[in-house]
Amino acid sequence: MSGPPDLCSYLRSLDAETLADLLHAQARRDPELRHSLELRAATQSGDVSEAHRLLDTAVSDGNADYVAKIGAVLDTVQRLLDAGSRADLAPLARRAVDDIAGMLDRHGDPAGDLGERLDRAVTVYARACVARPPDPQRLADWILEVAFDGRPVIELADFAEALGERGTERIKSTVDEVLAGAPTGRRLAVAQRLQEEVAEVRGDVDGLVAILAAKPPRVDVSLKIVRVLRAAGRHSEAIAHAARALTPHKTEPAGAAVALRRKEFDDEPGAGTYAALRMAAIDAGVWSAQRVSAVARLRERAAENAENAEELVRALLAEERPDEAWRACQRFGGSDAARLELAAARETTHPDEVIPVYRHQVEQLIEQKDAHAYREAAKQLKKLRTLHKRTGTAEEFTGYVAELVNVHRRKTRLVAEIRAARIALPKAKAQA
Repeated sequence: MSGPPDLCSYLRSLDAETLADLLHAQARRDPELRHSLELRAATQSGDVSEAHRLLDTAVSDGNADYVAKIGAVLDTVQRLLDAGSRADLAPLARRAVDDIAGMLDRHGDPAGDLGERLDRAVTVYARACVARPPDPQRLADWILEVAFDGRPVIELADFAEALGERGTERIKSTVDEVLAGAPTGRRLAVAQRLQEEVAEVRGDVDGLVAILAAKPPRVDVSLKIVRVLRAAGRHSEAIAHAARALTPHKTEPAGAAVALRRKEFDDEPGAGTYAALRMAAIDAGVWSAQRVSAVARLRERAAENAENAEELVRALLAEERPDEAWRACQRFGGSDAARLELAAARETTHPDEVIPVYRHQVEQLIEQKDAHAYREAAKQLKKLRTLHKRTGTAEEFTGYVAELVNVHRRKTRLVAEIRAARIALPKAKAQA
């Protein structure tokens, strides 16, 4: 017994006229196909006015063709987006979302078709916003209105690119105001969901984990915290949180240890008390929540004097956060030893940023005026030569060495160490 015929091959064998007749006949029986083909014909030039007209006729109460018409509109928007149309499709897509939501509110969704169309419309609108971003603050206001009205459910990540920092900040500030008003019920749930999503789209790992940790303990929440920490490369914290989630009986003593270490830190903020607090909080699975305020306290003190700045830098280094430590050192200051340690960690990825650190170190060594320091200065010069080559500024290094030797030309031992390090000296300067 032979199998079913290869329909695709059969259709390919037909001529264009026969295919057109078949498609036309099917379109008369299928309203959604008919509307989709009519819109395709009407929007060849990218003009979407026909799609708007179709929506005008679709939203009337009791319109049996509504699902078919709205499907045709979404097909059209998606096709134009796929084709890279320059038309601004966001208003049409947003209108489709609002119209479907309104239809659901008025008539419900007995067959389940409208809910499916609404989800698709939101996805299409998100794509249209990325293609031609609307005003980010207006988009944020619409998202907030829709979210608190309850339909549709919008994933903030889908609109993150179109919102940008301005739109995201508007959502955050509004959500913060709502939460400050002690909402209840559904309004509270929506605000908390948006707060969590804002932290996610911003990549705020500490903020997100703190939000999750504040929720009632549940397995799904604990698993999400572990996933977030692992994705951020913070594996030791992820392991500690997972262990705590599996052994809830340890919560009370761990919490007591955190409270003690926190008091010690608050009494004497510094790298040592910060490290002790971190260990206790990781063990209790609450480090992200504790870290935000602890780092803020260290930053406040760092702004006061260089000694406190060093404590902040050391705390961040011990936590294996060299990028944060570097930024803190640049802003607040730090010891030469800390700067060198940070430069060593940063020279591979940011050679241009660490050149001033090594130059300063060369000058400090020369000022010591002894043979060992001169030898170390020559070693640092070799490193500087490599960094300048990597940044395409080899000529700048040559000029720097020439000036250095000219300034210190009477320090014959220094010049000898530079030559011994096989660093070329300008002839005129060397003779001087």
